[in-house]
Amino acid sequence: MASILEKELTHKPLKEEIYDALHRHIIAGKYGPGDWLRQEDIASQMGVSMTPVREALDLLVASGLAERVPYRGVRVREMSTKDIVEAYGMRLVLEAMIARDAAMNVTPQQAAGLKKILDEMKRHVKLNEMPKERQLSREFHAAIAEASGNDLLIKLYAVVANAFPDWLLYEALYRIPNLLTSSVAQTFEEHTAILNSLIKHDVNKAVQASIEHVLDSGKWLEEYLNVPAEMLREKEQQVMHLIRKSK
Repeated sequence: MASILEKELTHKPLKEEIYDALHRHIIAGKYGPGDWLRQEDIASQMGVSMTPVREALDLLVASGLAERVPYRGVRVREMSTKDIVEAYGMRLVLEAMIARDAAMNVTPQQAAGLKKILDEMKRHVKLNEMPKERQLSREFHAAIAEASGNDLLIKLYAVVANAFPDWLLYEALYRIPNLLTSSVAQTFEEHTAILNSLIKHDVNKAVQASIEHVLDSGKWLEEYLNVPAEMLREKEQQVMHLIRKSK
């Protein structure tokens, strides 16, 4: 009988199929923070050789979901509270900077691409589609970074996006599925507000909508990952002070 992981293989390049399957299992909580992802076990379960599994694990590490421990292997990433708060603060800063530049520089073609991603997200609203929704959300924000036209910001954002524990927030939907409908609807509304402000080249609204979107994730960090509220509020105050002074 084929294993659960083996059944999930589709028709992409094999390393991407394996990555997608592992990604789904991590978000669904079937692998938790600190769990080891053993190449031999995964290859056996999926009925594949070690090489594509190793390549898939490299993709997981690059995406921020896993970490490679020298001489030991790859495990699902563990993040300290300090790590999470620092990534949250950096994302607040970068989202504001990117929104400002994107509102000034976005082209009609880029705006159309962003709308296409949002339209695709509307079609993925079921619990088992959350890995795809997460991927599309990342593509949406990465496309906004590209629209900024600022090469350094684009590179910095890729690093910070991989450090931000959004996959743990998605995992909360599996633990508390009654959150799904309201969460998906709110995310779509916030993404739409960002896109509309970019299309209008409204810098102030683009920055505000982007900040509010990240602040909403801060509420999730507090409520579902038990990040202390005082640490989040302190980081928010520091960042908002910097943003106000830069105007």
